[in-house]
Amino acid sequence: MRGRFITIEGIDGAGKSTQTESLIALLKARGVEVVRTREPGGTPVGEKIRELLLNEEMDVETETLLFFASRAEHVEKVIRPALERGAWVLSDRFTDATYAYQAGGKGMSGRRVEALEKWTLGDFAPDLTILFDIAPETAHERLAARGVDEDRFERLGVDFFTRVRDAYLERAAANPARFLIVDASAAPEKVAGEIAAKVTSWL
Repeated sequence: MRGRFITIEGIDGAGKSTQTESLIALLKARGVEVVRTREPGGTPVGEKIRELLLNEEMDVETETLLFFASRAEHVEKVIRPALERGAWVLSDRFTDATYAYQAGGKGMSGRRVEALEKWTLGDFAPDLTILFDIAPETAHERLAARGVDEDRFERLGVDFFTRVRDAYLERAAANPARFLIVDASAAPEKVAGEIAAKVTSWL
């Protein structure tokens, strides 16, 4: 039986990591093989592209092409093989992030993103996308409290992340069967409960 592909989305500072750990523990307790991965990255080539994307200034079109180059490698080398052997794949970000960050946040043409998606992925898409929704101001405070160096996306400010959040919510409204929106500002146990209920229904 084919595995399930779950993507974790949300603006920087939404607190995805802790909930991802809880979800992995839930699946493993049910005997499910879990492959955890991330974008950009996930493969040796993807990780090299990640370093460029997070640290080098570039035109938004170059940026978008690099994201899809990394994604194409990721799907063929990691995601599809894992799903075909029955594993569940959890990816920190996928194509929705490109629509949110590059199209919504930076003004890249949505039609160009869609064309790249069709070219590199065809009809391949996540089974479930968990969107961690949070006010950009709150997310910004969380990032500042971490006390670590921010990458070039995290430094873009509240106005940018407001546009990204809006784009995410538009994607979710257009694909309600695929998206689970959780209030990332809620108590962690409440968020974990929402996610567990959705995923358990598959198990």
